[in-house]
Amino acid sequence: MTADLPDVFEGRHFIDGKWRDGRETFERVSPSHAVVVSRSAKGGVAEAEAAIEAARRAFDSGVWSRASGKDRATILLKVAELIEADVDRIALQETLESGKPITQARGEVSGAADLWRYAASLARSTHGDSHNTLGDDMLGVVLKEPIGVVSIITPWNFPFWILSQKLPFALAAGCTVVVKPSEVTPSSTVMMGELLEQAGLPAGVCNIVLGFGDPVGSLMSTHDAVDMVTFTGSTAVGKAITKASAGTLKKVALELGGKNAQVIFPDANLDDAADAVVFGAYFNVGQCCNSSSRLIVHADIAQDFVARVVALSRDVVFGDPLNPDTQVGAIVTPEHNSKIDGHVRDAVAAGAKIELGGGYLDVPGLGRQFYQPTVVSGVTPDMEIAGHEVFGPVLSVLEFNTLDEAVTLTNGTSYGLSAGVWSENVHTCLAFARRAEAGTVWTNTWMDGFPELAFGGVKQSGQGREIGRYGFDEFLEVKSVVMRVGRTRPSWVRSRVA
Repeated sequence: MTADLPDVFEGRHFIDGKWRDGRETFERVSPSHAVVVSRSAKGGVAEAEAAIEAARRAFDSGVWSRASGKDRATILLKVAELIEADVDRIALQETLESGKPITQARGEVSGAADLWRYAASLARSTHGDSHNTLGDDMLGVVLKEPIGVVSIITPWNFPFWILSQKLPFALAAGCTVVVKPSEVTPSSTVMMGELLEQAGLPAGVCNIVLGFGDPVGSLMSTHDAVDMVTFTGSTAVGKAITKASAGTLKKVALELGGKNAQVIFPDANLDDAADAVVFGAYFNVGQCCNSSSRLIVHADIAQDFVARVVALSRDVVFGDPLNPDTQVGAIVTPEHNSKIDGHVRDAVAAGAKIELGGGYLDVPGLGRQFYQPTVVSGVTPDMEIAGHEVFGPVLSVLEFNTLDEAVTLTNGTSYGLSAGVWSENVHTCLAFARRAEAGTVWTNTWMDGFPELAFGGVKQSGQGREIGRYGFDEFLEVKSVVMRVGRTRPSWVRSRVA
């Protein structure tokens, strides 16, 4: 099974425009093929300090922060071209490290190029405001300036995509950055560093340090020379970063967990809705902050609709992530696989019913680090599985009778990342969309996204926004410049003496 796998990827730090080996290394064993697929330099305090200092020097020098929008955009557009030319190599490594299906990895990497192109357009079009109504002798100008040095900390589930939701927008704004990818999936970020070097990004503008949250991520969150931290990951770690960064009052942007619901009304197109529910539950093996892990379905159609979902789920292709036909691949670690199963077992013990799946899956030649597509019905709001982020291919089914009840169930978690509603009645969709406590609400679709539209959550799903103009603005500070025209300012001292 391993004959056609590439050589072990050797990952190094990228600091101040130079590639650096580590005194120590760590390895990643593929969750789907049980072989070492990457060996990475293990960073510590020294490497993190060096990267932050390089970013600070680069920012203060003005080599990037004071470059024209045209010059920034030119490099970002070049990176987009390089990404598209290197999709297969990056996607293969990401699949081997994460266990996600190769077709989904290719879509993630190729789609990221569009984020870089959109960020390039913002680099050239951003502007402040002017105020010429302050009086004949006054002119006010509002400037938008880069916030400074940004620490970017990314997760393992979409390492290349989520990096591209942050990095090009920070660069477009004129910031310099230090990036720490997850130790589970570090290699695609290193590959990004290679592309940045090829594109001609000045030394020190983007620095990459490989390693673990302690000490690398911790220092990136607390260092005096860092002006902002942007993090995607678990809510627990997001809270820890917020607490750790409070001592320096740096800006913190967080994209955290979700327990997202698709709400199905009786008048919906049930075939389309069922397919979207299956997609939302199992895409990226369910290891997705936007996973629609809750199905909230009207009681009048619940039995029929669940049967549709179960039937479609049986047709989902799971197995070897390197098979282009595979839709559900491997779980990222054995520990996480066990945690997923624990949630399902607890739900059954609490009175829920397994309609499909509910256990580990042995894939011939690949082992047991897989989990069956699972549908759990009879879930009530008081059950842990109704509100806890399972982060696996597990769908929980709840029922409702009225719009008010559907909204209450949707909002009845500590999360607020996304939600969806299915109905042919536009009034139903709009009423739900306005009342749902979520950063994104989809109507009659799921997980359609565009670089122009901001992404982020409310409540414990995070703070701040990514992508779109709102996400770009996260990396900018606003400065007011107040100018007096001519020598017309009245004298404070002389007028008092007179």
